[in-house]
Amino acid sequence: MCAVDDKRPARRNNSSAAAAVEQLFPAHHPDTPSSPRIDPPAPRPSMATHTTASCTGSTLLQPISEIINLPLDQVNFVAGQLFALLMAVWFRIYLHPSKTSPFVRHVVATLLGFYLALFCFGWYSLHFLVQSGLSYSVMVFAGLEHMHKYCFIVTLGYLILCQITRVYVFDYGMYSADFTGPMMVITQKITSMAFEIHDGLTKREGQLTPSQKYLAISRMPSLLEYLSYNCNFMGILAGPTCSYNDYMAFIEGTGYQPRHQDNANANGKENGKCRQSEPSSKNDVVSKLCTCAVTLAIYLSLCKLLPVERCIDEDFVNNTPFHLQVLYLYLAMLALRPKYYFIWTLADAINNAAGFGFNGYNKDGSPRWDLISNLRILDIEFATSFKLFLDNWNIQTSLWLKRVCYERCPINPTAATFLLSAMWHGVYPGYYLTFLTGIVMTMAARAVRHNIRPYFLGSASHKCVYDVLTWLATQVAISYTVVPFVLLAVGPSLHFYRSWYFCLHLLCLLVVLVLPVRSRRRQPPEPRDAVQEERRADHNSTDNNCNQKDKAT
Repeated sequence: MCAVDDKRPARRNNSSAAAAVEQLFPAHHPDTPSSPRIDPPAPRPSMATHTTASCTGSTLLQPISEIINLPLDQVNFVAGQLFALLMAVWFRIYLHPSKTSPFVRHVVATLLGFYLALFCFGWYSLHFLVQSGLSYSVMVFAGLEHMHKYCFIVTLGYLILCQITRVYVFDYGMYSADFTGPMMVITQKITSMAFEIHDGLTKREGQLTPSQKYLAISRMPSLLEYLSYNCNFMGILAGPTCSYNDYMAFIEGTGYQPRHQDNANANGKENGKCRQSEPSSKNDVVSKLCTCAVTLAIYLSLCKLLPVERCIDEDFVNNTPFHLQVLYLYLAMLALRPKYYFIWTLADAINNAAGFGFNGYNKDGSPRWDLISNLRILDIEFATSFKLFLDNWNIQTSLWLKRVCYERCPINPTAATFLLSAMWHGVYPGYYLTFLTGIVMTMAARAVRHNIRPYFLGSASHKCVYDVLTWLATQVAISYTVVPFVLLAVGPSLHFYRSWYFCLHLLCLLVVLVLPVRSRRRQPPEPRDAVQEERRADHNSTDNNCNQKDKAT
């Protein structure tokens, strides 16, 4: 579930396991049947040589690709992100807002972004300009009343068209430089901006929620500002998405000032502006880079040992006890997640190194740099509900779905949000199976939380037991739900669910039918957003300033 995603079905790898875990991790042999997929007829001597022809980006790093035996497009991606990290440090030092104008910062950020796009994707990067140009034309020439709807349809439609041609016309199931990954992030930015312009120019303040007031855009962005926001070098390859107002505050050098207005008197004022020392992101960047190194090492160590396809291997299914199948499924999904941890954490570090992402101070006075962070690893691994897992996984995408769909859809917003998420991710059937399953899982988890959880809140020991049980249930439910997301095709996905007798589907349907759930859409809106409330109560709040999640829910 990531903007830069490996779109191929994971392949089987020849590996052996220790004798103690042979039953759970049986030796993998070349003749073991694998999940259905379309393979090239000719054998491949190595991953690196295979992707040379399909990689449309630069071939400068081809020797390195052959030495480490990794696809050239993946080598280009990592090299591009490392280059972006160096440019981010240079950008903050030499193009600081105190030294240059916003115009220069916009131009440099945009040109560096286009260079990285050309380096990694070659001529496919023209799709970024076409998508952005079409959407900007809609914003300019369509009436403000319906501009956001037309822009949403055009932007998402162009993304889906590119995904269809990439998957079904050129190389179904085979991984190459996936230019639709950056387009997914650009789609989020364009549609978010369209709704925020519509809110800022057509609605009165009384018609907006507190979060919509904060995000509303009061003027039409110039073409340079628009391209800089969509295609800047910090987020062109892997995101994350961010609000237009936050990005403009970063470019203009005012990104941290509003979070210190309560401290203005303590720090003094000069010419009507808060006189503040700019916080350093060095510690956070170093910490996130260390996290990247650890997660990458874990992923490379485990990804070949625990292939997800083994879950549908007939020999494994027939000869392995069910509880060991459950354990293996959890471990296989656990081994996949560090890939996303690496990508998103590195992207976050790049933005922080450039000075973007400051989000106030912790209670101990240390600066926080998680304004646009995309995940919280510990909260994911120890989540005790389906919702908590999703809230901490791909955070900025969750916020985008909430702002453009869930808060605005008048009919069944939960189902509409999951459907939009599936359409945005791509056209593989497995995505739709995953998100359709996610709807049932979410409804069942909500019913359990509303009806069962209150009985365990009487004592700390009971609450601890409830947390352990719900953690186990959440991890199994998440692993079960995302199997089609990894397998991609309908046949292997249904084969897996049949081997489990659709047990979690049936259990969730039973829970939804038996346990009542209150409709949360009928409840009156909160008078003030939780984030705004805590910001006014305590300027050192530990809540994300841009995270508009409704805590009452």
